[in-house]
Amino acid sequence: MTDEWFKNAVIYELNIRGFKDSSRDGTGDIRGLISKLDYLDNLGIDCIWLLPMYPSPGLDDGYDISDYYSINPDYGTLEDFKELIFESHKRGIRVIGELVLNHTSDRHPWFIEARSDPSSMYHDYYVWSDTYNKYADARIIFSDTEISNWSWCDKAEKYYWHRFFHSQPDLNFENRDVRDEMKRVFRFWFDLGLDGFRVDAVPYLFEREGTDCENLPETHDYIRELRKRIDEEYPGRILLAEANQWPEDLIKYFGSGDEFHMAFNFPLMPRIFMAFRNESSSPIKDILKRIPPIPGNCQWATFLRNHDELTLEMCTDEERDCMYMAYAEDKRMQLNKGIRRRLNPLLNNNRKKIELAYAMLFTLPGTPVIYYGDEIGMGDNIYLGDRNGVRTPMQWDENRNAGFSECKPSMLYSPVIIDPEYNYNAINVEAQINNQSSLLNFIRLFIHKRKEHPVFGNGDIRFIGVNNEKILSFTRENNGEKALGVFNLSSKAEAARLELQDYSGLTPVELLGGTAFPEIPADEKYIITLPASSFFVFILK
Repeated sequence: MTDEWFKNAVIYELNIRGFKDSSRDGTGDIRGLISKLDYLDNLGIDCIWLLPMYPSPGLDDGYDISDYYSINPDYGTLEDFKELIFESHKRGIRVIGELVLNHTSDRHPWFIEARSDPSSMYHDYYVWSDTYNKYADARIIFSDTEISNWSWCDKAEKYYWHRFFHSQPDLNFENRDVRDEMKRVFRFWFDLGLDGFRVDAVPYLFEREGTDCENLPETHDYIRELRKRIDEEYPGRILLAEANQWPEDLIKYFGSGDEFHMAFNFPLMPRIFMAFRNESSSPIKDILKRIPPIPGNCQWATFLRNHDELTLEMCTDEERDCMYMAYAEDKRMQLNKGIRRRLNPLLNNNRKKIELAYAMLFTLPGTPVIYYGDEIGMGDNIYLGDRNGVRTPMQWDENRNAGFSECKPSMLYSPVIIDPEYNYNAINVEAQINNQSSLLNFIRLFIHKRKEHPVFGNGDIRFIGVNNEKILSFTRENNGEKALGVFNLSSKAEAARLELQDYSGLTPVELLGGTAFPEIPADEKYIITLPASSFFVFILK
């Protein structure tokens, strides 16, 4: 694979804790994950994204880190991790982890010393103030649980700064020692063979009075430092930005191709669901037209769902209210300006809509990211706190604990899904893997077909004129290869006339089945009919 391997990859996000338990203690572990690598290889994914694997009190599912240089003992050891890297690479699968730059746990030894001894070098690892009035223009991100970005520390007799939970004090990136420390962290894991990092909460690294403390120039300067080191010392390793921002701020995290290799396309994701809700192609077309082109050595990461809530921060108030009405009628489904649901429940377990969503994910610009369990249509549990309802154990078979663990059910870190519609007895890998019409095999087929055509990873997008607003149509083109996508966002059958005169003389060949459609004529529009919530993806030959 080239240094730009990520452009044509399919990424699979998983939580070690929730994937497979090999030690019978009710918690997933690295050796359990290793035992399932053949499953992931067969699915066709190219890269595993691991959620935080570090020691942690677990107050924010591992994002509150207490040691950057070790493995959570519940998951295994550094030797287990090395074996995971070896076995993954042997199968041609890369592995990326989490680099949580912005904050630590308040139980990290750095913070314990910082609050106990103001003369310690670690005191300046964090952001302190005698007043809670500084940086008043910064928004509170976890508005459901936090009332301020400052919390009082009795031992230090000062306030400390935190953009997330008060148990996660922010690091002080004005301090060069902190900046150098984080460079040592990425070197440590890259030396063990890790292929990259998803960088958590990157817009919030620096603070400055009179600003909203987001997207500051100093942040971009530091990311360029990291990228320069990586390019020089670890070519082929990547940085993936979690920057939940509007397009004009998000695009800056690519720099001139000298900052992040990849960034999640947060503006696009909720608009896929808006398009379903409105039965209109406009939300998708409008946001993609608003996003400027990115440098040629960079790539978007596209996704439908992940371990967090379906964030609606990059939506207007009116759009957010409409999304709540459509997808979160129960208040328990709402959290932090978002919706905490998995993909299948969001789309009412409508198989046609789910396939349509995946077809767009696999053909729109960017590298697709699949969240574990969504490939089999797992449900969620809105009665679990925080975002834990979408982080339940992977459902492998119909046996006890969904085949996730041989422990007593009461020992599980989280209950398995037993609600009738998504019960693990019916929704599991074993039930779907040999069923050619299963969701699992639909996704597997699409992944393998997509990998045969680099145009989906590298191609430019061009929206096709259509006389029907309910139909989304676009072409992708790269190095002479051309693809055409036609997607019916309506809950009814629709017909459309596509303006394909520029492609006259070419024959659309359906991607998944290989069926050839009539040749595109030169002097008239191409008429096509689609059933409700359906799609066609063609290679133009």
